[in-house]
Order: sequence, then C-alpha cells, then structure tokens
Amino acid sequence: MEYRKLGNTDLEVSAFCLGTMTFGGQNSAAEAHAQLDRACDTGLNLIDTAEMYPGPAREATYGESERIVGAWLEQRGGRDRIVLATKAAGPGAFVPWIRGGRSVHTAENLARAVDASLVRLKTDYIDLFQLHWPDRAANFFGQLGFNPARNEQAFSIEETLYALDDIVRSGKIRYVGLSNETPWGMMEFLRIAGAQGLPRIASIQNPYNLLNRSFEVGGAEIAHRERLSLLAYSPLGSGTLSGKYLEDLVPADARLTFFGRHDRYSNAAARAATRRYVEIASAAAIDPAHMALAFVTSKPFVSSVIIGASSIAQLDHNLKASGLELPRELLKAIDAVHEEISNPCP
Repeated sequence: MEYRKLGNTDLEVSAFCLGTMTFGGQNSAAEAHAQLDRACDTGLNLIDTAEMYPGPAREATYGESERIVGAWLEQRGGRDRIVLATKAAGPGAFVPWIRGGRSVHTAENLARAVDASLVRLKTDYIDLFQLHWPDRAANFFGQLGFNPARNEQAFSIEETLYALDDIVRSGKIRYVGLSNETPWGMMEFLRIAGAQGLPRIASIQNPYNLLNRSFEVGGAEIAHRERLSLLAYSPLGSGTLSGKYLEDLVPADARLTFFGRHDRYSNAAARAATRRYVEIASAAAIDPAHMALAFVTSKPFVSSVIIGASSIAQLDHNLKASGLELPRELLKAIDAVHEEISNPCP
C-alpha cells in the first residue's frame, strides 16, 4: 500500500481510505467489523466516517456508523495506528434531527458535534475533523445553477475557524478539513486562517471520478499550490463505473438500488460515457472498476481515494487496483471521452 502526505500535516495516509457510509445501513456491525479488519490488514490506515452516516440519512440510524467504528476500535485496539476522520453536518432541511436542522458551524454546534462523535467513536481524539458541507448557499451534492438564498442563515467562516481553533487546542481534534466545498470556500478558509493565525485546512473531500472531473477546474490548482489534499469520494460514481448498471441492470445489493436510482449517475450522458469507459478498459484487459480507481489515484492532488463496499468480496476487488498504473495511450483514450462527454455527473 502506498502512503501519501495529508496536506501540510505530519500524517501519512494510505492511498486508499475505507469509507463507512454503508455501516449500519447496508452492512451490519459484524460485516462492518470484518471490512475494517480486512482493510487494516491490507495496509489501509485512513478510516472516514460522519455523524450523519449511514446513508441514506435517517433519524433512526443517525450516528450508527460512528458507533460501529467506535466498537471496533475498542475491541481491536491500535488507535495510534489509525488515522480517523469524521465530519460534522451542516444545516439542511433533509436532516432536521441533527441540531434541529440548523447546524450552522458555530462554536456551540461544532463543540456539540465533536463531543458526541468522540463518545460514539470511543476515542479521546479525532485526527481529521471535517465540515461535511458548507453552512451557506453554495453548489454541492450535484446542485447546478448558483442561486443565493434570500433566507440564507447567517454564517461566519471566521467564527467557524475560531471555534475549530479552540477544539484543536483542547486536544479533541488534530487537524481540520472541508467537504463538498467550492473553490471560493477553499480560498476563503485559507485566507482567514492565514490572516488570523487559525487552523489551516489540511484537506478537501469532494467527489472526483471519470464522470465528474469538475474538481480539476479551480479546485486542483488550489490543492496543488496550497498543499491541500483531495480525499476523493465516489471514485466509482456510486458503482456506476464498474459497468454493473449498464443495460438497465439493477443488482439487488447495489448502492443505487439501496439509495434509489437518481440522475446524478444514471442520466443518459452518464450511461453513454460509462459504456465508452467500460469499452476502453475491456480493450486493455483491465477491470473497469480498477481502471476508474487507478485514474483517480494517478492524480498528484489526490492523497487518498475513499472506497466504500457492501461486502468483503467487493472490498477485496477494489483493493486490487492498488499500485495499478495506466498506460499513456489508455489515459489519452479516457481524455478523448471526457472531451466529448464532459462531466455528465457534476
């Protein structure tokens, strides 16, 4: 397993990260613990979770992924060998059970989020504490057409950074990161942190895959020049890039079957692009999922690729992409498809 620097921190993280969004939803605690064991035994040291998980978000399962990870940490031990990342939810009408749906990133809300996560995770500290999505009007989770809301809740990035500074100083978190953030947000967090001597953002967790390369426009340059690590989520487009949904197949245990089919990864342009990528992989005698994962890991601004699995077999299959280098001609073929069908799943 290859290890890479996390931003400008002293942490080295595995090129693959185990995502836990299925824990407590698609996966039972026993299945989740088996995945955690297998991941760590094969060299993964980065585990990513969130207070909102499992997905899809439901009040009845809120925090269950963290509880499952916490129980595993307590049983297995070796906390110092794990880089543990979690996320605090932002405000949203779709999660009204989390701090009343008004989880603006204030000092009070972030303190409550951190303390609750520490209890569920059964640990004294979190290595990387991330803001799951912006607490302002912004385009994230596939939104297009920026429309600043007239009733936008008041937000203050400066207050958020001062709150995070207090929590860092308390020893409860080591480093801070962003998620589902825009280039403006990335630079504003960096600007204020630099000007005020506050915690510098170490990472950004955004979607990045063959069907959504929008991070390359704006985000990639910031990540490179500012030494921010991209933790790429949805590297397979919720499994779409494996090709398993082509021909309108609906596998019983698949992610989009569990979440419900939606246009983000199943629109006509996405299907056309996916078919082309699967054909490129087939011609090169490479598994399409391995090709998709290797493409993401090849990017210099990516520190770790977040893989989520619904079974040990799927996890093992994805991990076989570790160390795979794609030939130059294959990369040219991928770019040709991208030029023709650009970012069908923003």
